[in-house]
Amino acid sequence: MSQATLKSKMEFWAYRLSTTVKSFKELYSLSPEKVNAFVKSYDVFNHEWQDEEELVSKLGKDYYPKAKQEVINYYSVLNHLCAIGQVEKMYIPPAIDLSKSITANQKLLEQRIAKDLRLKKGDKVLDIGCGRGRIAGHIASISGAHVTGMNIDTVQLESAVRFAKAKGLPCQFQVGDLNDLPLPFADSSLDGIYEVQVFTYSKDLLKLFKELHRVLKPGARFACLDWFSLDNYDPKNEHHADLMRKVKPLIGAIGTRSTKKFVDLLKKAGFEIIADENPSVDGLQAPLIDNADKFFTRVTKMIKFLVKIKVLPGHFIPLFDRMTQDGQAFVEADRLRIMTSCHYVVGQKKG
Repeated sequence: MSQATLKSKMEFWAYRLSTTVKSFKELYSLSPEKVNAFVKSYDVFNHEWQDEEELVSKLGKDYYPKAKQEVINYYSVLNHLCAIGQVEKMYIPPAIDLSKSITANQKLLEQRIAKDLRLKKGDKVLDIGCGRGRIAGHIASISGAHVTGMNIDTVQLESAVRFAKAKGLPCQFQVGDLNDLPLPFADSSLDGIYEVQVFTYSKDLLKLFKELHRVLKPGARFACLDWFSLDNYDPKNEHHADLMRKVKPLIGAIGTRSTKKFVDLLKKAGFEIIADENPSVDGLQAPLIDNADKFFTRVTKMIKFLVKIKVLPGHFIPLFDRMTQDGQAFVEADRLRIMTSCHYVVGQKKG
């Protein structure tokens, strides 16, 4: 092993240790109200945007602000739980290289995004739903582009700002809601836009796609990795429907669209489709999902032991129990090819 490789590995593990320690501290100090709000927040993922009648009956006529707050309650805690393992970026990537880890496959996907967007130094790029800003940081570091991250959760944005500042990265972050349109950017002002597993939160995809088209420069591109139902999914099949009910809260999905519907709406908004595919080996993300599930299952067992001997407070148990619930349902759904969270699409504004 070369000195450069050894140094890189040591830096990576030092970073992982520091984020794990910080996350444990944040989780340790959570109030009972915050814990209860997180556990309750999973209920919002039992809904679908298109079933507005049900949303109104459950959350009231003015349902969107309530649904939005539930999503914030979810991510403001989940981001700390995910930071303990390999999913600090809060997404399971496509299984591009089965010999590599989740983190390494995330990097491969992000490298492809930067390449497909044709980013270069000084370009202006928008990251919609940027989370803790780690994807933005990687995109900026490999391309030299200036990345603006947008998110509804201030807890994650604070982490993103600290991370970018510490690394000296050309990134900035701001509060923003993808359903609050028009976007706060001028016509033809951006060199690229991307999102990773975020557009499930869009109530009106066509309206959003038209906004992306408006703010992109002619010839610029939009890239995304997202959650979709697949052709094999049969909503009348009880087992399929049960898996869908279990997986949606696990990955934080409200809107569920087919890949065809998604691409058709992009085309309707004026985009030319450059890529429309699942980048995983054999189209299966399951090996990486299983990897993450087994890791957090082991962590949960350790957490319960530490709670039992009073090293950790009792509220750690409902947090980790809820997070690890139904991981194997996600694995099975992927293997049955009825849904995926890693279909990749690239659209280009004609120029």
